[in-house]
This record gives sequence, structure tokens and C-alpha cells, in this order.
Amino acid sequence: VVNGAPLFASLRTAAIEAARGASGNDRVWLIAADGRVVGGSTSSVIDAITATEPMAGGGDLPAAVARAVGVVRSSGLTGQHVAVATDGQLSSWTRRSPVGEVRVTVMMPSGTPPLNRAVTHAEARPVRWTPRGSVVARTEAPDSVTWRISLGGRTLARGTAAPGEEILVRASPAERGWVPGTVELEPDELRADDVRHFVAWVGPAPTVSVHEGAGPFVRSAVDALVQSERLRMGGGVAIVPADQVTSLPALILAPSDPVRVGAANRALERAGVPWRLGAVRRGDATVREPAGHERLLDGATVTRSYVLSTAGAATGDTLARLGAAPWVVAGEGYVLVASPFEPEATNLPVRAGFLPWIVESVSQHLAGGAGAVIAAAPAAMTRLPANVTAIEDPLGQRTTVVTRDFTAPARPGVYFLLAGDERDGALVVNGEADESLLERLSASALRDRFSGPYVRTFDEADSFARAAFEGDASRPLMVPLLALAVIALVAEAIAARGARRVGTGARAAA
Repeated sequence: VVNGAPLFASLRTAAIEAARGASGNDRVWLIAADGRVVGGSTSSVIDAITATEPMAGGGDLPAAVARAVGVVRSSGLTGQHVAVATDGQLSSWTRRSPVGEVRVTVMMPSGTPPLNRAVTHAEARPVRWTPRGSVVARTEAPDSVTWRISLGGRTLARGTAAPGEEILVRASPAERGWVPGTVELEPDELRADDVRHFVAWVGPAPTVSVHEGAGPFVRSAVDALVQSERLRMGGGVAIVPADQVTSLPALILAPSDPVRVGAANRALERAGVPWRLGAVRRGDATVREPAGHERLLDGATVTRSYVLSTAGAATGDTLARLGAAPWVVAGEGYVLVASPFEPEATNLPVRAGFLPWIVESVSQHLAGGAGAVIAAAPAAMTRLPANVTAIEDPLGQRTTVVTRDFTAPARPGVYFLLAGDERDGALVVNGEADESLLERLSASALRDRFSGPYVRTFDEADSFARAAFEGDASRPLMVPLLALAVIALVAEAIAARGARRVGTGARAAA
């Protein structure tokens, strides 16, 4: 929002005016940054531009330009042009777009971006509250901000945070089960990033039993977690060496003695775990967790482990690796670690992440009522757990899941994952934190994001619209082709989530 008006609206108007310059001999397309392509008559494309609204996700602007270039090249016509309308947001133009000989005009209004206050991070820590837990949040703002945290629709806490200060609120709520929450700021002109969503599971601490063969470090860790009421002793999840596992659910550790590998593999087979232990590997290796994980294991050193191999179809997930090899794997009712938890094998038991990792492993993968929490950007492709049969939106409407590859909803919020009629986790949709950083490229820097000899930039809409169809030495005045790529996304798209919601977005490319 600049001088009280959404910048997206002016970018959209510039795109419409450019399209109106087309003649009956021209062909026009709209390319949106979410991958949408609209062709047909000039009037239908203008209607599509008029109907284009901001979305909460960041999209991929260089990919949209590449698609527009591909569209005009595949037409077989000689005059080829791509027009881009954008606010030039730095976080959106992260790489160069090869455009070759295709002519490109870029519309980027002059001026400075507005000030913005945003919630850039919000999470329940841990995800499973027993029933105590914490909410952790961070904000991006030029000055102090007033915040409010809600859980299950009621206010959990209020306060004020200085710039860069972490917000930490501990609570023991009365709610039970999967509960959605939000961290909110006082609204400014850019509304969409004034709210960020999270989810927590609230209930009793999971019960565990510890086999004596798991070792003293595991026993001490569990005792500490029981005293802090994060776990309870009982018959729920067994923490056990692989050669002693008899049933699931279980957190399974590799045996300390390599001579027990044969017995361990037989026990794993009887328990229905589709992994086997192989040869011993010695020598220092560093644990790495996939992106999106809690990073509680990341950086730990392993000096002794076993090679893990699948027995049949293993449908679980790899939670940590040593190089390219799996070190911790999880599936239905089991988490299997390829090392014993003893200092001679790994330094993990003496690291700060050891206790919270045990809690996360038990609660997220093994305890009854546990389920996955998946974070996704709006309209981003994500992969759902195999047992999910439907998605429940914030209004209670259900959508049947046909495939594990799932496009996240465009609207931010908490969407519950259903296994049958039971909630078994959540998909938490929030805009990318980078979309709240409104710093812009200069006109020359934006020009350099396009690698081609025929690229011009404009800061005025009329000149931009005329340039889309003006003549030059390389083509006739009547242009046979115009590819109009309108890339309409966040930055000012954030403003679209305000009171009016209509056309208040951010990034647009035409």
C-alpha cells in the first residue's frame, strides 16, 4: 500500500492497458506466477487480468518469465514480446531469467516500499503439549509491536515485543486434542502477515517403558522427562535395543554388541519392522536432518553405526542421515536408530537436543493420538502421510485426499489431517516469511535479472503500455504476438488480506 492505495491495483491497470493495445492480428496470453496460463481472445485475456487477485504465497517469478518466453517462442510467429509488471521485490527476483532474443519490457513503479510489521515465525514447542507447552514467535518490525496469542479461539496471552525480540509464552490450557492457534499483531495496511498460524496437540504425556539394554543415558533422560511431566512411565512406547524388541510401538536402538545383529534382525522381522541392520561402520560422521525437521540431531557425531537396508517395501521416512546413508528411520509404530545411545557410538546423549528428541520421537511418531504437522506455503506442493484420507478446513469442510502429493490451500490457516474420522495431524499454511521483507531492487538491478539484449524498464504505466506494441527495426509496426505475463503475488499481496481484500496485493508481472 503506497499513499493509501494498493500498488497491485496500479500494476494490474498497467497490464490491462498493455493488453488493450493489441490488434486483431495479435495473440495475447496471461502468465501468472502460480503457473496459471490464460490464452484466447484479447478480451478474454483482459477479463482474466481484471479478475486476477493477490495470493498469499511467494510463487516463482523467474519461472513465470521462463514460461512466458516459452509460450511466445512456441507460437512460431516472428514478433515476440513479454511484458512484466512488478514491484521489484528483492526476495522475489532471486535469480536471472534467460530471455534470449525475445523482447521484454518491465514496469516497476518508482518510490520506496512502505513500512511493514509482520509475524514471521510462530510454532508450538513441542507440538505435543502434555498438557504444558510453549508458543514461540518472532516479528519483523521497525519498532515495538503489540501482539496477541490465541489458542482454540480464546486469548492465551498479550504483550509487547521489541524489534528482533523472541516471544515465548508458556501455558497449560484446558483444551484437549488438536487445537489451532494464531499469533497476531495490531493491523497495519499490509494485513496478511499480521497473523501467523500454528497448531498444538494437548493431552496427557505419552507413556513409555525403558529396557535395561537401552543403556544408562536413555534411562537418565527418561527419568528427567518423567520428572518434568513430558513423559509418564507405563506400557505405551517401548525404548528397547533391536535384539530385544517384541512389539510395537517402539523406539528401537541398534545393539551395543555387533554379535547381536543376527538376533536383532530376527526380532525386527517378527515385529514387522521393514529394516535390517548390516555391517558395522566406524569413523566419525556427522548427522544431518532433512529440511523442515526440528534439527535436534543435526550436527551430532557418530563414530559407530550399522548399515540400514530395507527388507521388502519400506514406506516410512528417513529422519536423519550419515552422508547419503539413513541413520534414523521411522514408519508405522517404530523409530529405528542405527547406533546404540552410548558415548562410544555417538555424542548425541550428551547434546542438548537429546531429551527433546526423545520426546518428539515418542509423541510425533509413536504415541497414540500423535500425528504429523506439516508446514506449507499457500498453493505449494506438499506430501501427505500415507494414512491421511481427508483434509478438514478451518470451517469444518472436508476434502477427500486422492493422492499423497497434495497442493496446499491458497488461504493461510490450520487444516487438519484426517485418518478416517479421527484427526491425525495438521497442515499449517502460512505465507513465506521473506514475503514480508519489502525491500526493492533498483531499476538497473531489476534489468540485470533478465539475460537478453532487448530488455527495457519503465516506471510509468503509459510508456510501458505503448512499448508492448511499438515498432522497431526488427519487426513491423503491427505486432503479430504479445505474451502478457502478469505475475501477481504477495508483498503488496499482503494488503489483500485487509478489510477490503480486493486487489490489494503485492507483486504483479505483466
